[in-house]
Amino acid sequence: MKIRPLNDRILVQRLEEEATSKGGIIIPDSAKEKPAEGKVVAAGKGRLNDKGERVAMEVKVGDMVLFSKYGGTDVKIDGDVYLIMREDDVLGIVEK
Repeated sequence: MKIRPLNDRILVQRLEEEATSKGGIIIPDSAKEKPAEGKVVAAGKGRLNDKGERVAMEVKVGDMVLFSKYGGTDVKIDGDVYLIMREDDVLGIVEK
């Protein structure tokens, strides 16, 4: 299935949380926190301003982004869980 988010929304795939702590302790699934970093897999065309003009998005497909732990809405697509969120919910773009 192919999804194209509308306006200023993006589709994000969360990065997998580490299963082992830095000290070597194995963390069970029930104790893991939701990762707040992910990869943008689809993006809308941007929001409309008051004049009806399209404002381009800063976030693009392939960007690694940081977002709040409970931001966005979980959606299941072909068995995988993604997040749909507004560009405003993105806290920053990770540059490596």
